[in-house]
Amino acid sequence: MIDQAFVLGGDLPVRRLGYGTAQLTGPGYWGPRGDARDAVAVLRRAVERGVTLIDTADNYGPSVAEELVARALRPCPADVVVATKGGVVRTSERAWHVDGRPERLRAMCEASLRRLRRDTIDLYQLHRLDPAVPLAEQLGALEELRAEGKIRHIGLDTVTAEQLSAALELADIASVQNRYNLLDRSFEPLLELCEARGIAFLPWFPLGNGALTADPVCAAVAAAHRATPGQVALAWLLHRSPVLCPTPGTGSLAHLEENLDAAALRLAPEELSRLDAPGA
Repeated sequence: MIDQAFVLGGDLPVRRLGYGTAQLTGPGYWGPRGDARDAVAVLRRAVERGVTLIDTADNYGPSVAEELVARALRPCPADVVVATKGGVVRTSERAWHVDGRPERLRAMCEASLRRLRRDTIDLYQLHRLDPAVPLAEQLGALEELRAEGKIRHIGLDTVTAEQLSAALELADIASVQNRYNLLDRSFEPLLELCEARGIAFLPWFPLGNGALTADPVCAAVAAAHRATPGQVALAWLLHRSPVLCPTPGTGSLAHLEENLDAAALRLAPEELSRLDAPGA
């Protein structure tokens, strides 16, 4: 299998193909999605299938996804790493407000701890950098929380390579989470920096938000393997770099099984070359 372990932050081994919880919430990541028992079943099945990296955020719902993770995974298996995010406030389905003030980051982190029913968050990711607050103050707040044992590792969401370099001067960064997939590789310089520094790169929209189904090369490779384009896209990510840790989300048990089966898909060098070409 190509889904070998990645050691997050130097001490947390995880399987590289994880699970993201955004799709357990309603449209626009607002409110619940259907029966909570279905969401709990998907989370538990993911862990049964060997997933050890669960990615969530306080504003998915808001609060809904974190509460579902706690309900499904309590007590949480010792080898499962739970990552969450803070720094963005939701006031409606279409309203997202960045807030990186130290006092707000502390309040958000402590609220996530309560919802997740945990003493420590394995990976706490700054969901967006706040341009109104100095980076040193935002990371300083997270470093204080880490010193208190409330955070084990710090991550960043949606940053450039230059921003990551600046952050690394101020704190140890275990992960970044940016858009990256077979058809969108605009953050290639960031991936190269992550590779050089041993930082996990959690690509969001790893399945291209539906666009992959229209890509003829992906479809042809999928047909040759009797697989789906989504499975090929996930397998390509796992082949592409050892630091890429995709966490595709779904609220469907069948789709979950399909996604996780991608870890067993081996792509030949010629197929990888063909897939590399469209986004080069």
